Amino acid sequence: MKPVIALVGRPNVGKSTLFNRLTRTRDAIVADYAGLTRDRHYGNARLGAQAFIVIDTGGFEPTAESGIYREMARQTRQAVAEADVVIFVVDAREGLSAQDHDIAAYLRKLGKPSVLVANKAEGMKAGAQLAEFFELGLGEVMPVSASHGQGMRSMVEAALACLQPQPQEDESAEDEGQGVIRLAVAGRPNVGKSTLINTWLGEERLVAFDLPGTTRDAIRVPFERDGRRFELIDTAGLRRKGRVFEAIEKFSVVKTLQAIEGAHVVLLLLDATQGVTDQDAHIAGFILESGRAVVLAVNKWDAIDAYQRQMLERSIETRLPFMKFASLHRISAVKRQGLGPLWTSLVQAHSAAFRKMSTPVLTRLLIEAVAFQQPQRSGLSRPKMRYAHQGGMNPPVIVIHGNSLDQVSATYKRYLEGRFRKEFDLVGTPLRIQMKTAQNPYADRSSD
Repeated sequence: MKPVIALVGRPNVGKSTLFNRLTRTRDAIVADYAGLTRDRHYGNARLGAQAFIVIDTGGFEPTAESGIYREMARQTRQAVAEADVVIFVVDAREGLSAQDHDIAAYLRKLGKPSVLVANKAEGMKAGAQLAEFFELGLGEVMPVSASHGQGMRSMVEAALACLQPQPQEDESAEDEGQGVIRLAVAGRPNVGKSTLINTWLGEERLVAFDLPGTTRDAIRVPFERDGRRFELIDTAGLRRKGRVFEAIEKFSVVKTLQAIEGAHVVLLLLDATQGVTDQDAHIAGFILESGRAVVLAVNKWDAIDAYQRQMLERSIETRLPFMKFASLHRISAVKRQGLGPLWTSLVQAHSAAFRKMSTPVLTRLLIEAVAFQQPQRSGLSRPKMRYAHQGGMNPPVIVIHGNSLDQVSATYKRYLEGRFRKEFDLVGTPLRIQMKTAQNPYADRSSD
């Protein structure tokens, strides 16, 4: 699983600017105004091959006893609790404050691995000007500038160095389809995820209640069906950010994202009575970005009439067009309707995610596809595709080699994807196509 890094500090020290710099986005609102960030924000970041999750928090006042600052403090405490490492951000320009001392005392008491960072340190030396921050008792002070991008790599390397080495999982058996299949059930709150798993198990293993947010953590349950072993993962429902208020519910968001990324197959559960919402599309997009095999299921299908069913079908086509490769099932977890075919699709999606594709067959398909429809000419040249081979599994990756392949359009890539999917029956899994252009051996030679 991805490690989690939480950014903590008093208001207006530049945590959101640092968050945007690490995630290479503008997701966090930034302004020269204290207390602007109140809700917590999650983002994906990467340093080289190491991916991690960053949490942006509001200004932390550990001693706040009432009002909005008390709620912000509760959320920050939960961010610290769920993080593997804490980056404590202070303001190098304003210097040390009493609030910094309170936060440092809280972190020392908690014993969580921490990295002390002095932001807004552009043009400052790491010597006498930052010496006062050693009073916090958190070790070395790292000068950075989030707005200028200075010291970012050293800061992240120091944070990741605090992590305990994780044992490498042997997935060779799983690649052969003989290990435990990790199946995550994801969706919005109250769509029936826990009810569905209880129906599969034949017992009330998970708490199921008609109240959104009953499940707080990702619950894992071993299960066996038709001689195959599964690990069922019941995730907490992902709400729209504007509707996530309770700190304990915020704690479950990162667990859900990690569960999706750690699964082999994800069952995205939709609510027939609510239709397809923006949040459903957001979760589907995250599953696709993670490269997980996926099956769509519309729960509570028995609770809507014929007209509602017709409108729901249209809504799925228009709001989830990027999920056309996934199987769609209409089910009722309470009445046990449609669950048999659903299992067939789940196993099929897992098999497709680990499908082995031989180089001769891929190359033949590529040559036939190009012969049927050539890629569009770009300027005086036309992309030339020579051969293809498999570059990975879960999700399957096809690498195509040739010349001028950087000019191949997204439309043509989708055309090739359709040909490959049909030949290898890649239903229920994303497919990545990578283009590698051959290097010109004379490109570096200077002309006489």
